[in-house]
Amino acid sequence: MVVENAFLGYAKSKGIHMGSKLILMRHGRSAWNGQNLFTGWVDIPLDELGIQESLEGGKKIRNEPIDVAFTSTLNRAQMTLVLALLHHSSKKVPVFLHPEEPWSKIHSQETLATTLPVHIASELNERMYGKLQGMNKAEMADKFGAEQVQKWRRSFDVCPPEGESLKNTCERAWPYFQNKIVPHLERGENVFIAAHGNSLRAIVMHLDKLSSEEIVKLEIATGEPLFYTYEKGSWRKS
Repeated sequence: MVVENAFLGYAKSKGIHMGSKLILMRHGRSAWNGQNLFTGWVDIPLDELGIQESLEGGKKIRNEPIDVAFTSTLNRAQMTLVLALLHHSSKKVPVFLHPEEPWSKIHSQETLATTLPVHIASELNERMYGKLQGMNKAEMADKFGAEQVQKWRRSFDVCPPEGESLKNTCERAWPYFQNKIVPHLERGENVFIAAHGNSLRAIVMHLDKLSSEEIVKLEIATGEPLFYTYEKGSWRKS
């Protein structure tokens, strides 16, 4: 990876465009993941293992050039982003953007150059689990049957009570990715996204051209970065 980055730096200095980098990372284990609870949109922080997973994931992206970052509105994804970038070689400080609030504007161009802009979007939130949120997964299997709970968790278009299906999550995450994130890649910027298992699956489904049957079988490991290269509308896993 170090050799690759050195080559990319050389190519950039010579005006040779080698494609933009996209890094995806699922947040580290949350306090409720460890307790086997449905979390969804409940704003739960990372547990100690999740903190370590995020730091370890950060080591794998330490020397990757990053120009802009995106995350969800949920604390566990934001914690993961900050921890993963804590020892980044750029030494840039992540700044969470609040464009609707004038008090958040940075007025020093010199200081601005030392920051990494972080966009926050609910479209990147985890799948909303409705009435299952806060409930124990094993207890729900005892109450409703393991087969029914498995359908709620692993079907593409079956919703839990008053919640979202993976299809619903795709319908908000993928358009946001296309409209808000891809333009940065098209400008030659490198993008880091710290989000959730299901919102990232919604994106990976399209990047890897997976079917609805294939995507429900895909597991994205916590704190483990995925790398893609974007060039002229095409994606390559790297």
